[in-house]
Amino acid sequence: MNSLGETIKYLRTEKGLSQQQFADMLYVDRSTCANWETGRRMPDTSMIVNISKVLGVEPSYLLDVMKQEETVINVIMVDDERIVLTGGLPVLKRILPNANVKGFTKPSEALEFARNNTVTLAFLDIEMGKKNGLDLCRELLAINQRTQVIFLTAYADYSLDAWDTGARGFLLKPISEDAVKQQLSRISPAFSLGGTIK
Repeated sequence: MNSLGETIKYLRTEKGLSQQQFADMLYVDRSTCANWETGRRMPDTSMIVNISKVLGVEPSYLLDVMKQEETVINVIMVDDERIVLTGGLPVLKRILPNANVKGFTKPSEALEFARNNTVTLAFLDIEMGKKNGLDLCRELLAINQRTQVIFLTAYADYSLDAWDTGARGFLLKPISEDAVKQQLSRISPAFSLGGTIK
């Protein structure tokens, strides 16, 4: 399924418009259009109407794409030790059966996924070689400030540093279903996952 950003970019390209030309027709900055197309920002409903006029489609078409995108729940776990992913991913899949759960051993791959998909929830190891989880958290939130981040570590000493990054929770490895459920229950009611938590 294409995201709203991918759909806008495709339709813009089909019309033969550069990003700057598209922005000028909408009376916005080029960076605003770039953020829409990468998924970093979402246009509001009134702007969707203007975008649809410029791109020659019905507003309902873009609104449907937006609605479908919002129903996809992407959950990622990032840890440079594959054994942790092997043990942790099944736990997340059992708790969140309707979510799209992905595991990454490389932070760069997680960031690439986040640039192309709306990440709802991210479980991040803190110690990961050159790039630690604290830095990765900041980069994920720069891509999408609505991403909920929960840190994973074998060392409780990191907890104070973790809270300075905008993270919402903290788990000691190895993770358990009860511990994950407890963390999710502390996240705002807006993070209901459509009732998919088991």
